[in-house]
Amino acid sequence: MTNSSQTSDFKSLVLSKTPLIDVRAPIEFKKGSFPHAVNLPLITDEERHLIGIKYKNYGNKEAVTLGHKLVSGEIKENRINAWLDFKKDNPSAILYCFRGGQRSKIAQEWISEYIPEIKRLKGGYKAFRNYLMNEIDNSPKYFKPLILGGHTGSGKTILLNKIQNSIDLEGLANHRGSTFGKQISAQPAQIDFENSLAYELIEKVNKGFSYLLFEDEGKYIGSIYIPKNFAQYLSNASIIVLETSFEERINITFDEYILKAQINYKREFGKDYFVFWINDMRNAMERIEKRLGSMRHKVLKELFSDAIKVQEETESLEEYKYWIAYLLKEYYDPMYKYQLDKNKDKILFKGSASEIINYLETLKNP
Repeated sequence: MTNSSQTSDFKSLVLSKTPLIDVRAPIEFKKGSFPHAVNLPLITDEERHLIGIKYKNYGNKEAVTLGHKLVSGEIKENRINAWLDFKKDNPSAILYCFRGGQRSKIAQEWISEYIPEIKRLKGGYKAFRNYLMNEIDNSPKYFKPLILGGHTGSGKTILLNKIQNSIDLEGLANHRGSTFGKQISAQPAQIDFENSLAYELIEKVNKGFSYLLFEDEGKYIGSIYIPKNFAQYLSNASIIVLETSFEERINITFDEYILKAQINYKREFGKDYFVFWINDMRNAMERIEKRLGSMRHKVLKELFSDAIKVQEETESLEEYKYWIAYLLKEYYDPMYKYQLDKNKDKILFKGSASEIINYLETLKNP
């Protein structure tokens, strides 16, 4: 039994978090895909390359013939079984290729020989991608943005994740948004970030929130950039400032930059983790030398070296708090004061985490 059923109800796919089977080649998947998508390709990168040469030289018919020859017998069986296994575990799964054409249609026909129905995306990756990008551009029609500001280490991300009508851009970008914000795992592809942002916006808008809260970011989060029109919309938003004591900021930064970071490095690199962590931290410090100034940069490096020595001798991490205090006071705080003074007319509210939560509850939301 074969079927050729398609769907273009992209909004439902987003809201239901529908699992997706991406049958494009791995090289296409790595450039960008969608949340909840798995790459189970019809053809490999090498097979795609050979078929492309055949198409260029002899046309579509010969290219399709070569494709069927390359993907036959046990190879074909293994690929069908991979799709069937995923479909078994994810009954609502849907197929797609780049334009919703031959590759997803072939996969759909082969799968339909074993199970009654599997749909494919009408227009494929391209159509769904266009829909998501349009939703990013159109989303500002439906909500008012608010920006959560505050000094480095004030716990903005912690607070943001406690608020339902918020979007964690740093989380989507897998980067903490600062010089020392690089994560061990790589940032997503720009396309993946944009698609994930679109998913978040569609879900939040569908819930009818009258405003959405975002952390104070620039145009870039690490190597990821926020889509131009959307970034411009956020840049005009009112600001809510999270006020946290300096001592608490030291503790929050210590937990993030030192405790959690070393745990993550140890998980990734094993017994050699300390060398990798020190190297990355020192590289980050080198990147701020020009802005910090040579004298203060020298002090910062010395404080860090002192903390390393104490950790090596006693296993205590407490000495890093002196380094963090200096980093906050001499590097981050002057920059933030400048930015806040420049945008003081946009400040809507200032307060502690609990005061901000109470304030946000007074704003209209469903």
